[in-house]
Amino acid sequence: MKIKKVLVSQPKPTSEKSPYFDIAEKYGVKIDFRPFIKVESLSAKEFRQQKVSILDHTAIVFTSRHAIDHFFNLCVELRVTIPETMKYFCTSETIALYIQKYVQYRKRKVFFGATGKFADLVPLMVKHNTEKYFVPMSDVHNDEVKDLLDKNKIQHTEAVMYRTVSNDFKPEEMSDYDMLVFFSPAGIQSLMKNFPDFEQKDIAIGCFGPTTAKAVKEAGLRLDLEAPSAAAPSMPAALDLFIGEQNRKFAGKSVFLVYNKLAGCTSERSNSLPTEFRS
Repeated sequence: MKIKKVLVSQPKPTSEKSPYFDIAEKYGVKIDFRPFIKVESLSAKEFRQQKVSILDHTAIVFTSRHAIDHFFNLCVELRVTIPETMKYFCTSETIALYIQKYVQYRKRKVFFGATGKFADLVPLMVKHNTEKYFVPMSDVHNDEVKDLLDKNKIQHTEAVMYRTVSNDFKPEEMSDYDMLVFFSPAGIQSLMKNFPDFEQKDIAIGCFGPTTAKAVKEAGLRLDLEAPSAAAPSMPAALDLFIGEQNRKFAGKSVFLVYNKLAGCTSERSNSLPTEFRS
């Protein structure tokens, strides 16, 4: 099947230099951007029900930009003023730099891991074992963070500060896509919630990350493209390869069908055909 229209379950890129736009132009594909999920902050009332005091801690741990946004926004709603002495530990440099949106970036109070994995941030936290860490989390999370911190005897408190909810889709909005691309298990859950009678048929499904791939299979869906891989470390790279391959297969099949049709012509007419199409 030729891929003509793709739904990417992320917000539309703000930069015109996004590789998704290059793919669309390269293959003549229409790519729509529409998140299947959205992230929203807890209310101040909901947060207070957890009976956690942010100011009892000396360091904040961030695992995503979502966590940063919702932490600082909720602090405003709670009327909590974060002291300048607060330290910040982030799973990657990209996340650490994002803190500048809210506080002045200082090397002595912002720390980050080298790989983006939480496990690789833990040794840095162990070096600062006198800190009391506060960990903002989503309502959808596993016990990896808690288990690692407990194992290393790091003082910490986890608290839910934001949640993932489904975006509502209308049935007709899904009618003509050749491919759907997901980036989280919550996106798959939203698909099944919005479309309980969803039939995949020829629709290709791509995903990023092993947990999302697992969610696709557990939902009983066929997984056609999984990233990252050695050949394609990003979803745009994987999508580029996949669409190219699918379109080549479609072109080859079309030539084969034309050949078979022409091969069924009478011998008189076949003599007038190009050599490669004669039976």
